[in-house]
Amino acid sequence: MAYKYSGRIVRAGKAWTDNDGIQHPSNWMLWDDATKAAKGLVWEDDVDNSFDGRFYWSAGVAKALADVNAVDEDGNAIMEDGVQVVTLGLKSNAIATVKAQAGGLLAPTDWMVVRSAENGTDIPADVLAFRAAVRLASETIETAITNAADLAAFIALYDAPVDADGNPTGDAPINNWPDAI
Repeated sequence: MAYKYSGRIVRAGKAWTDNDGIQHPSNWMLWDDATKAAKGLVWEDDVDNSFDGRFYWSAGVAKALADVNAVDEDGNAIMEDGVQVVTLGLKSNAIATVKAQAGGLLAPTDWMVVRSAENGTDIPADVLAFRAAVRLASETIETAITNAADLAAFIALYDAPVDADGNPTGDAPINNWPDAI
């Protein structure tokens, strides 16, 4: 069950743009039924929500793996401040997430690195080993993302390995980080 506009699902709490390029606010659900209908919104009871929103826009409509140069309806490049607008693909977004996760894992020990640089205080060996392991894990995960040949291979990065009984035996490749110290 969901509202649709021109065949695509319009999510509650999310702004949306109609076919005339008019952006409607995220609080559109507050509109009365007549206003929703006037804007082209249609309620459908049998909407397929079985797709994974991390990888698909809707059932059978996959998100792009690679970055896409934005173009208008005539195929002309959409420019902003003289630069081509680019819609980031799944790979770019995943790599950005990995970099942020690595930064978050390294942040608690950054002060030790700064202290060492400022006054030569030794960094404990376990901290150095952990930091190296985080950087290696980040590189490994980013390489796996980059090397995913298609959407199925990319989705597989999010699947944890399991034993014959279906019990997880480790982390999904996308989440294969060293244990914190």
